[in-house]
Order: sequence, then C-alpha cells, then structure tokens
Amino acid sequence: MALWIQAQQLQGDALHQMQSLYGQHFPIEVRHYLAQWLEAQPWDAIDLENQQDEFKAKRLLEGLIKELQRKAEHQMGEDGFLLKIKLGHYATQLKSSYDPCPLELVRCVKHILYTEQRLVQEASNASSPGSGPVDGTPQRYQQINQTFEELRVMTQDTENDLRKLQHSQEYFIIQYQESLRIQAQLSSLASLPPAERVQREAGLQSRKSTLEAWLTREANTLQKYRQELAEKHQRTLALLRKQQTVIVDDELIQWKRRQQLAGNGGPSEGGLDILQAWCEKLADMIWQNRQQIRRVEHLTQQLPIPGPTEELLTDLNATVTDIISALVTSTFIIEKQPPQVLKTQTKFSATVRLLVGGKLNVHMNPPQVKATIISEQQAKALLKNENTRNDSSGEILNNNCVMEYHQTTGTLSAHFRTMSLKRIKRSDRRGAESVTEEKFTVLFESQFSVGGNELVFHVKTLSLPVVVIVHGSQDNNATATVLWDNAFSETGRVPFVVPEKVLWPQLCEALNMKYKSEVQSDRGLSEDNLVFLAQKAFSSSSNNPEDYCNMTITWSQFNRESLPGRNFTFWQWFDGVIELMKKHLKSHWNDGAILGFLNKQQAQDMLMSKPNGTFLLRFSDSEIGGITIAWVAENPNKAGERMVWNLMPFTTKDFSIRSLADRISDLNHLLFLYPNQPKEEVFSRYCTPPNSKAVGDGYVKPEIKQVVKVEFSSPNPEPSPGNSFMEHSASPTVNQHHNFTIYPSMNDTMLDTEGEFDLDETMDMARQVEEFLRQPMETQWSGQQS
Repeated sequence: MALWIQAQQLQGDALHQMQSLYGQHFPIEVRHYLAQWLEAQPWDAIDLENQQDEFKAKRLLEGLIKELQRKAEHQMGEDGFLLKIKLGHYATQLKSSYDPCPLELVRCVKHILYTEQRLVQEASNASSPGSGPVDGTPQRYQQINQTFEELRVMTQDTENDLRKLQHSQEYFIIQYQESLRIQAQLSSLASLPPAERVQREAGLQSRKSTLEAWLTREANTLQKYRQELAEKHQRTLALLRKQQTVIVDDELIQWKRRQQLAGNGGPSEGGLDILQAWCEKLADMIWQNRQQIRRVEHLTQQLPIPGPTEELLTDLNATVTDIISALVTSTFIIEKQPPQVLKTQTKFSATVRLLVGGKLNVHMNPPQVKATIISEQQAKALLKNENTRNDSSGEILNNNCVMEYHQTTGTLSAHFRTMSLKRIKRSDRRGAESVTEEKFTVLFESQFSVGGNELVFHVKTLSLPVVVIVHGSQDNNATATVLWDNAFSETGRVPFVVPEKVLWPQLCEALNMKYKSEVQSDRGLSEDNLVFLAQKAFSSSSNNPEDYCNMTITWSQFNRESLPGRNFTFWQWFDGVIELMKKHLKSHWNDGAILGFLNKQQAQDMLMSKPNGTFLLRFSDSEIGGITIAWVAENPNKAGERMVWNLMPFTTKDFSIRSLADRISDLNHLLFLYPNQPKEEVFSRYCTPPNSKAVGDGYVKPEIKQVVKVEFSSPNPEPSPGNSFMEHSASPTVNQHHNFTIYPSMNDTMLDTEGEFDLDETMDMARQVEEFLRQPMETQWSGQQS
C-alpha cells in the first residue's frame, strides 16, 4: 500500500501518466480499495511466456474477485450502498474480461505497479537529486525528460507559428483575389463613357497600386515566415536526432548489452517500459513535426513564392523521414532471446517487440513476423545490404507469428512459443574450428506501413549468436563459445567477431558471473580461487594475483587445447565443476563447506598443521566434475608419522546414489571440517534420516553406506558397524573403486560392474535374511559357528 500512497502524491505530467494506466481494463477504484492486497501478491513470480503459470494467474484472478466481493459486502450507509454496487460491478467485469486469459491480468497489474514505481522514483529523484544511485541513472533520466520538455515547447512554438503563417497566407490570398477583381474591373472600363471611365479608373488604379504594394511586402513577409519556420524545424529536428541518439544508441544499446550479459548469468536486463515510453514520446514528436512540415509544403504549393524555402522544405522532409525510419527500425527488438545453445528437434521460444508500435497504430493492421536461421556469413552480407536471395541455413518450424497489441500495457509484440529447428546446414569450417564454434543467428523480419501507407517499413533484427547442436554431449563446448561471445563482443561489431585473446581479469569476471548464476549463490569466486584457476590455465606455480593481471588468455587456451597431461580443456574442467555444484552441492558451497579450488599440495600444506581427522573438500584435477575428500591421519605403515589421504573423486553419478553429507557421516575417521568445525555442525542437517530396520513382514531393508577399506586411527575413534578393514596401503590416494556397500553383507554382490543397484539380487538377499531370522535361535548360532 505504501506505493499507492506515494503514487497519489504525484503531480503534473507524472500524475496524468499514472491516471492513464487505468480504465475499463482495470478501474482505478479497484487499485484504490485493494491497494494493500494488490501490492502483497507475487505478480513477478509468474512468467507471462510460460503457459504452465496460467494456473497461478487463475488463482490470483480468483483472489482478486473474492477481495472485491468482500470489500463490497462490508460497505455500509448511503454512500456505501453506491460503492457496494460499483465494486460488485467491477468484480463481474474483471471476471468476464480476464477469466479466458488470466495471464493478461498479470501482465496488466505488473505494468501498472512497475510504472507507478518508476513515476514515484523519478519524482523522488527530481525533488532530491543527491539521493539517486551512485551510477547516476536518475540524472540521465532527468536530462532525457528535460530534453523532452524542451522539444515539447519547441514543437508547440512551431505549431503556433504555422497557424500564424496559415492565417497570414489565407489573408494574403484573399487580398490577392481582391487585386484580381480590381484588375477585372479595370479591364471592363473600356465599355464606359470616357468621363465615367476616367473617374472610376483613377480610383481603381489607386486601390490597385496600394494593394499591389501591400501584396509585395506581404509576400516578402510570408517568405520570411516560411524561412524562419523552416529554420526552427531544423533546430527541432537536430534536437530530436540528438535525443534519439541518446535513447536508441545509448540507453537501448546498454539494455541490449545487459541482455547479452544476462545470457552469461549477469543481472536481468530490466524492463522495457521506460524505454518504450521514451521511444513513443520520440515517435509522437517526430510525427508532429513531420505533419507540420507537410502542412508547410502544402501551403507552399498553394502559394508558390520564389525563394530558398522549397529547398529547405525538401531537406527537412528527407531529414524527418530519415529520423522516424531510424527510430522504427531500431526499436524492432528481441525482448526474449531464443536459447543461444540451440538443439535440433527441440522446441524453443522467443519474443519480438516494436517499441513504437502502439503510438504509430501499427496494430490497426497487425503485421506478421517471420523467423529464419542464417549463418555468420549471411548475417555479414545482410548488414552490408547485400542481396542474400532470402537464403537460410536451416528450417525452423512454426516460424511465423502475428504481432499482438496488448491494450493493458500498450505493447505490440509477437510471441513465438513453439518454434523448432528441424535441420541445419553448416558451412565449411575454418582451420581447427569445431561445429560447436560455428555461430548462427535467428533473423526476425516484418513489414508494415504507417500514416495511411505514407511510409512503409521493412524491419529486421538479429538474435544474439546461437550455436546449433544435435546431441547433449556438445552442450559443454557450445556453452563455451556462447560465453566467450557474450562476454567479449563489442557494440557495432561485424557479425560475429570476437577477440582471439583477452586479459585474464576480463575472463575472471565472466567466469565469476557464470559461476554465481549457475550455482545460484552470492558466494562467488574469491581471489584465491581465481589464482588457482590462473595456475591451471597457464600451467603456472605463482601464488601472486598481480602476476596474472596483465596476462592474456587465448580462445585456444580456454577451450581448444587440452590442459597439460589431461584430455580435457580448461573450460570443460570448470564447466564440470559448475554442473556438479548446481546439481548436488549448492547448499554446501553456500555454507562455505567446500573450498574446492585447491590442488593436492595446497591441501596437504593446509591439513598437516591440523589435528588428525581434519578434512577438506577440493575439486579433482584429474576428473571432470569430480570432488575429493582430503584428510590428515596417521600413517598406518609408519608409527608416529602423519600423512594426508585423498579419496578417489566423487561425481554426479555417485551423488545420485548417496549424498555428500551422508558419505561424510558414514566415514568415522573424518572428524573436523577444515579448519576446526565438527563435521556434525556442518553436515548433519543435510543427512538422510536413518531407515527403520524392519519393513512389512519382518523384512530387513538394505542400506547403502560409504566405507573406506583402510584402517585409520583418530584421536576420538567412534565404533561403527559399517567400517570394514583391509591391508594398509602406502598410497596417500585411497582407492574407493567400491565406495559403497550393502549392510549387513560386506561384499558388493548387489552392485553390477557399472556400480548400479541390482534389485533382483537385493530381493534374493532379503529372502535369505528372512529365512535366517525364521530359524530357531540355536540353529542360527550353530550355523554361524560352523
């Protein structure tokens, strides 16, 4: 409700904008009487492009209707009677309007709340300029709004001058007609008697001379008016072009850049409502000036007066047409990008939007948008205006969509919901380039007219680069191509040129952004983590972050050349870590339980100064998407000597069988998480509750547990029925090829050679246990002793 209270304090144009949000589609009384309820609902949690969220929208609509009906029922008194009827009517009206399409209600309310918030924020920034964010955004907005006010005054001024010119010209034409009438009278005097002719001719000649002198002066004045008006229009158009540059070439380009970085996990690009409001203001003022210039042209044709005005008007007409053409073509944008890793035979979606569509009434004859996939070379040719003969590099199903106008938000957009790439035609690859380095783009194009077919526009826009894959195994390398392109592409580039090498800190920023987004964590990569990654990328041993500040890393080092002694690249290793973390270990990373980015030597140096049983978790150097446990314990082969042990890495497959917390809980020789936290404090809340021993008719339920078949001594040994021991091994790497077992048996007979659980064998064991328990006690013991 706080927002509505602030919105009611708006004044002037901001108040008018706020009031214009409401109408029959959503009455302002509903906003007023349900303010607290409306602002408390999770409108932002609903994805307007996801039809599965329609059920959530339906529930919100039902809640809104119930709240209105409840509010109506509680109205008392004479005034309350009228309000009761009105609120009841609104409940019926909203149910009728939005019941077939509840997502439209969500779209409407989100637009209203967002716009109110923006207007309140702008008003607050205007009253206290020093209170805005440090990036100066409100100041930029304030400057743009001031320029719009200046343009409004200038446009109104030229409108007034044009009316004055029109009135002056109309009076001039009347007087010119009078001079023609006098001339006709003079011509008719020849038929009069001489005396009368002389008398009347003298008077007519005098009037004619006076009138012609006035007409000459007035013609010069009109020409002066026309020239002054044309010069004013020149200044207005110059300011319009400058304002358009700020909005389209700065603000909109920045939005597109944020959209691109969002593909790497950066913050959301933000809504388009404020940009659309600016673009619509531009379109409105450009169109007003264009109409003024055309009216001046019409006046000039009505009364041709020799002079430079005709040439000026020709230039003005060309300029204003160029300005509005640039505005329309540059505001045909992709609001929701298609996926940048695009798998064939898989459905995908995208949304395109024309920011000035509502203002130019394009929806009166809704245009159709077509989507085509084209190659990098075809995109280059397209931007050079070369004839591409409508070639495509593949076939997209369901690639035509009509633009729809949403009355509640004033947006004109086309939502492609079920596109699918049926096939792709690849080009010849360059050198070592793989199929996952080849870039395509989705071309969206449409054609429409404005102003009664005065202007016809053919608009096109290209999606961010996409990499086409045919199998999930290619996703990893395709993601690398996309990440590099999103992070390091430059504005206005030739498609799709990216630098072959970048500074290491630049890549660190991109990796950190991607990591935080995928793992959904505020805990990003620390400086120590980035040093570890630099050591891996450059095969370096330096621990000094400054040593890497000016180093460059090439694309080949990033994801073409394998790491020394490995069969995978730097990115493949890093992406494996991301996959492992986001699928299984997100909570542990957020808790700070996983150090992760350490090598064996670093882990050993850290653990050797800690008590026995201290352990840490680090990512495997040798296996993609692996994490290992390193701990310090006594050397079983040498009394009094301690050593650090490393368990063979766990992967996603392992954690799908038993979680990390459960595995750590199973290993009783692990006591303290580095540096000194008891493991129960860190992991116990994530452990699986123990199962009951008996199930159904006396069956014993088998259980999977983690064991390490080496005996370790610890300061506080805990007896465990799950430990099994084997001969000591001198290797600090503990072989856990069979790192799980079924109790009470110590053999892995229920697991196949691939480590998968075998249900038939489990049932056999259960039957054996059942038979064993049914035997008399004496028989059981005698059987065991034998």
